[in-house]
Amino acid sequence: MSEPLRILFVMDPVDSIDPAGDSTYLLMQEAHDRGQQVAWCEASELYVDRQIPMAHIHPVSVHREAPYFRPRCEPHHTELKTFDAVWMRKDPPFDMDYIFSTYILDLVLPTTVVLNDPRSIKNSNEKMVALQYPELSPGTMVTNSLAQIKEFATRYDRIVLKPWDGNGGRGVVVTHAGDKNLGSLGDLLTDEGRAYCIAQQYLPQITTGDKRIILVDGEPVGAFLRVPGADDHRGNMHVGATVQACEMSEADERICAAIAPRLKEEGLLFVGIDVIGTFLTEINVTSPTGLHEVRQLTGVRLEKLITDKVEAMVAVKRS
Repeated sequence: MSEPLRILFVMDPVDSIDPAGDSTYLLMQEAHDRGQQVAWCEASELYVDRQIPMAHIHPVSVHREAPYFRPRCEPHHTELKTFDAVWMRKDPPFDMDYIFSTYILDLVLPTTVVLNDPRSIKNSNEKMVALQYPELSPGTMVTNSLAQIKEFATRYDRIVLKPWDGNGGRGVVVTHAGDKNLGSLGDLLTDEGRAYCIAQQYLPQITTGDKRIILVDGEPVGAFLRVPGADDHRGNMHVGATVQACEMSEADERICAAIAPRLKEEGLLFVGIDVIGTFLTEINVTSPTGLHEVRQLTGVRLEKLITDKVEAMVAVKRS
């Protein structure tokens, strides 16, 4: 690059992230190490002024020791088009505030690379988009009806109930048709019929691990297992799951090959999918994680590969 790239990360506040396990931090650190000018802002700091997409930004340098984020200058307002690339890395919930921020990011696409593509993010809810591949997904019902949840539970030994817009294992429960708590759980997950939830076939293979596969530009580049702890059914690290190295199976390769064309076509550069056994359960496009885990288990620094891709995309945009 003839001059340093300017990169903006739309994210949760930097003082809320854990540098020891946060993938956004690694992307920011890699950009800083390459001499790129890094800034961040919250999604709520995006706005439009006279049809121009703007942000109240916080320029920082990024370091390997505390303080990890050090201001380069005072926060200020600027046009988004002054950046070469904008990363949308805010964590869910995938609510209307989140979706509205993608509308603002849509406006900067003619001049700036936006990752992942906001037009695709808004059309790819992480749990719902997996259902577009029914041959790869476990038995699933999406409903706001307690009666339908109870009927669905009779089809399987056990089922999983979870919010359609959740993340990190929040609100995920395992139940069955004979569970006297099923009615109460259904009421809670559907807000007594006012909200949708997902009921899904329980996959016993979860006990040996929920596999996270990272894809960059549609290609699988890293994988690891998240194995639930003895006292929790969820494969999320913050509730006690552990990570283990693993190999890609034939089923994994088949799943990745099936979704790769869509990821490439829709500008979903950095994606993390979840696979249990031979089933695809989620396609994470909003703020996928896993870079730390791949580096820890294999030594591979995927943030370098991803940043290479971003630089190549910017070069094309500049030419």
